[in-house]
Amino acid sequence: MLSDFTAVANAIGATTKKNEKERLLAEYLSKLDDASLERAVVFFSGSPFPRRDERVTGIGGAAISDAVSNVTSRSSDEVWAAWSKYGDAGDTVAENFPNDPSRTITLSELGEFFERIAATQGAIEKKNGLAELLRKVNAQGARYIVKILTGELRIGLQEGMVESAIAKAFGRKVDAVRRANMFTGDIGATALLAKGDSLESAKMTLFHPFAFMLAQPEEDPEEIVAALGEGAFADDKYDGIRAQIHSDGVQVRIYSRTLDNVTHRFPEIEAAARQLGRGVILDGEIVAFSDRILPFAVIQTRLGRRKVTDALLRDAPVAFFAFDLLYENGEPLFELPLRERIERLREIIRDGAIRLSDQSPIRDAAHIDELFDSSRARANEGLVIKDPGSIYTPGRRGKSWLKYKKALATLDCVVTAAEYGHGKRRSVLSDYTFAVLRDGELVNIGKAYSGLTDVEIDQLTKHFKETTRAQHGPVHIVEPQVVLEIAFDRIQESARHKSGYALRFPRIVRIRDDKTVDQISTIDEVRRIYEGQLKREKGVSS
Repeated sequence: MLSDFTAVANAIGATTKKNEKERLLAEYLSKLDDASLERAVVFFSGSPFPRRDERVTGIGGAAISDAVSNVTSRSSDEVWAAWSKYGDAGDTVAENFPNDPSRTITLSELGEFFERIAATQGAIEKKNGLAELLRKVNAQGARYIVKILTGELRIGLQEGMVESAIAKAFGRKVDAVRRANMFTGDIGATALLAKGDSLESAKMTLFHPFAFMLAQPEEDPEEIVAALGEGAFADDKYDGIRAQIHSDGVQVRIYSRTLDNVTHRFPEIEAAARQLGRGVILDGEIVAFSDRILPFAVIQTRLGRRKVTDALLRDAPVAFFAFDLLYENGEPLFELPLRERIERLREIIRDGAIRLSDQSPIRDAAHIDELFDSSRARANEGLVIKDPGSIYTPGRRGKSWLKYKKALATLDCVVTAAEYGHGKRRSVLSDYTFAVLRDGELVNIGKAYSGLTDVEIDQLTKHFKETTRAQHGPVHIVEPQVVLEIAFDRIQESARHKSGYALRFPRIVRIRDDKTVDQISTIDEVRRIYEGQLKREKGVSS
């Protein structure tokens, strides 16, 4: 029943211990029938559908708000009145429903509702379908329905922990569970295989994406050499869109880091993948590119477009820089050492819309800095340095891949708005919009949420609540008094901010208690840094 699911979810969210979370989930999963097990693990992964299933419910915040208002006979303002208390849609919605234990449904019924909503055409009809579902559940049911629909379960449970819980529930090896989940793209099917002791029957197939392997940040080149050793591969870190290409030589799909199918946005890459004439899965980065790397803002013009016109293909050219080969002609390669995967990749790729990434073996810490400067001269962000013997571990951020970046510069900015964060920071104001000066006026230039300690965030939360000018949902418009030093990797032009610019990858260096709002950075400083950046980038092709 959904009531059992929510009770376990609440218990998992109440503990910070990873082992305890996995134990609670494993104990629950071990007692489920097949139909409930298949649904439960998908929902605990934070989605209505398995990863390989490209269906979406099409339910957004407005539809949720309207459906809750419809069911509870409360206005939108009343529905979201508790938002500042929780900073979470599911938790806020739950405040509007009764704690009636008799109002519950089975997990199979819930899954069928999600399927029906996904198949329904029209916003009004989808909203009505959601309202019908919400009438059948109590506060906790509504809470987790909204969390699953928004993809924000927020109980400290990652898919890797669900895999571990499946292994514990049925006495299987966690690596076998992870491999089967990667092969099938369906954690529900994987759980059934684990229960039936048939994990080895899972075969890798194309056209269902899996999580990308991630790199761990490291700021000291000496530490990188100590961890990975001489001869580790230094790969350019591109400022683009991480992507996975699946091709059988005829059909091609391109998946983004969020595992969405984005093939229609990049027809030239689709055509180049088809021309490879073989079954492959490539990992790499889609970058704005002509004869050189172009600013990220160029590729942004492709995003959100339903149709890529000839003019857009001309004005926003792209290329896919491949840095890993994970599958070739029916053979999974992710458990081979990286050096072997790269050798096979080099035999496949030729210059064109799909290109090999820049890779060099490192000698020492000084060489890493040289390679970093060369990468930045090519208009890239920095380096990802990889252990040549490493296997590919989907969705995991291990120490066999280390990313090395340096800030382009820093600016002193004043906070103009503060917003409630997520996860453990959902009850504090931890996300800050900040501005620079232009002719005596404050103009916003970005938003940052990393770099401060929990103590500093608690202190700033108290300050911002006391200096709030206005509040819009979770956002507090505050008196411009707190100055932060902000580091960033790039500046790009942006119509989103009043300043006309946006900082790429901003992070907070420190609070500048020694500066007042009239001493912060100006738009002229921003423009000088931006123009210097452009000169360096243009110098690549000269």
